[in-house]
Amino acid sequence: MTRPDLLALTPDALAALANRGLVKRAAKELDAGVVPALDTDPAGAVQGKFPDGTTTTLPPNTTLDAARCSCGATGVCRHRIAVVLAYQRTQETTAPAELWSPGAVTDEDLTALMGERTLRRARRALQAGYRAKLRHPTAADQTAQAELPTCTVTFLVPGDLSYVHTDAVNKDEATALAVWAFREADAQSGDTKNRDTVDVGGSPTTATDLTAVTDLLDQLLLDGATNASEVLDVAWQRLHRDLTAQRLHWPAAVITDLLAQLAAYRRRGADYEAEHFAALLTELHARTTATGARAEVLGPDEPAETPLKRVRLTALGARLRTATTADVYFASGDVVLVQRDTAVRTGQRLAASNVVSESATRSASRAVTLKTSRVAKTSLTPVGTAWDHLPQALVISDYDATAAHLAELPPRQVRARVEAELVRAVRVTEVSDLAYDPAAQRLTATLHHAGTTCVLEATHRAVAPNALDALAAALHAGPTTITGAVRRHRGTLVVAPLGVHTSAGVVVPDLATDTSPQPLPPGVTATDPLSAAVDSAVAVLAEAVHRGLDHLPHGLLARTREVAARLHRTGLRSAAAQVTAFADAPASTTWLSAYLRLLVTADAR
Repeated sequence: MTRPDLLALTPDALAALANRGLVKRAAKELDAGVVPALDTDPAGAVQGKFPDGTTTTLPPNTTLDAARCSCGATGVCRHRIAVVLAYQRTQETTAPAELWSPGAVTDEDLTALMGERTLRRARRALQAGYRAKLRHPTAADQTAQAELPTCTVTFLVPGDLSYVHTDAVNKDEATALAVWAFREADAQSGDTKNRDTVDVGGSPTTATDLTAVTDLLDQLLLDGATNASEVLDVAWQRLHRDLTAQRLHWPAAVITDLLAQLAAYRRRGADYEAEHFAALLTELHARTTATGARAEVLGPDEPAETPLKRVRLTALGARLRTATTADVYFASGDVVLVQRDTAVRTGQRLAASNVVSESATRSASRAVTLKTSRVAKTSLTPVGTAWDHLPQALVISDYDATAAHLAELPPRQVRARVEAELVRAVRVTEVSDLAYDPAAQRLTATLHHAGTTCVLEATHRAVAPNALDALAAALHAGPTTITGAVRRHRGTLVVAPLGVHTSAGVVVPDLATDTSPQPLPPGVTATDPLSAAVDSAVAVLAEAVHRGLDHLPHGLLARTREVAARLHRTGLRSAAAQVTAFADAPASTTWLSAYLRLLVTADAR
């Protein structure tokens, strides 16, 4: 009797069930001649007897971690993996199996797997609606994967739900949501898909969802950051609690950032930025009035935090927030997670490590928290060559194709408000035109790969005084991969680096301490007329809400008309008309319309 489930387990699937080190060790021992004697009984159970006397049995319809092995390991051990690999080597290569979709699983199958009570809990999330990113099976990789708001679900073996892998504690509920997402994608017409984004269940967002925000938003616009009363903060905090209770995560997150900006201004902190404050006000307005999928505009109907059973993370670098805290970025399946406000000493250990944790939580916005526990362990190993094996969804090899994809994204003011949304690993074969502009304090370089080019930009920040020197040294060393946040500017991909992989290892510029000055040729950062006009208008209108619309000096309105005229001369006539309308009739509605238009224009340039 043939075991198609064992034949379908790829090395990547086995690594997901155990870890890549165990898979490599098992394969290495088989190559060295430590091969178990295999026997398959009529029921389909595969038994392997190793030369050292260890016996491993893999019954059908049983996951690897539940299989019997005399070595005594509680989880998936190298013996179980070795039996799978040895069994695969004894079987003749067959024709590729027909591609399978998890959408073919029926609700009756799900009920038999998890019971009606668990399925009812999953249906509540279906009724509220959620967004899923799907990776369909291909001839080269027959695994199927669904990225849900708070976890990732992978179907390792076609048609066998016992081989579903997820980092969520509530595995059965996540499995049902993933199945329904694939079912929705299968029901939609179109070409064969390799990766989809689908909205499942729920109903379109309506403006009434956030009507409670309107009065507070108007009051804050009229008062401005300079005159906002701390008494009003209590009302914002109450609204934040109400939105969180309703699982409206994205507007609640905007309010958190707004309150942080106000607090920074009152203490004269460097964290306050008038343009960021204005952008948050505009985003809150946009999410109030936008229509579309609730999961995208307001947030998924999921808990604010979801505990993870056992998570494997690959660090992608870090960025300092303050002199004592950093944000550390991790690849987890096809998504990037970030741990905010990590102590620098801890961040230095995490930022270039592979992490396995049994005490982690993940938020709906893809923030991860690695907690300490006496029972659940967290282990760290050097990142090594892990960047070479990152999922393709996180890797950029064709710079032009990525820039075109970024141009098709909806405005960020109404996109899902997830952390590290555009952090990627950029493959590099050559670095040229390395230069430093002393006026802008900006290091630039041109990256080359597969016949395409993109721009690397890094600006000096006082909190990371050694970053540019460390980055320049790493770029001189011939990098193969650079991780960072990507964006599009005038049709060209731009990368803001977080980490650089060279033959000597991974360099995290922000955390570098032992550096020496790097001589660089001088460069000049050119600003095109369109960008200059948009930036000027953004700055003037941001100053308006910094001061408050009830406290505008006459000179500021004159400057507003000047930037509107400049927009008109550059051809941005719709933006110019909106800005002029605000100058003629300063009010919350005209300011919000003008600033939203400017932000969308700035992102699209």
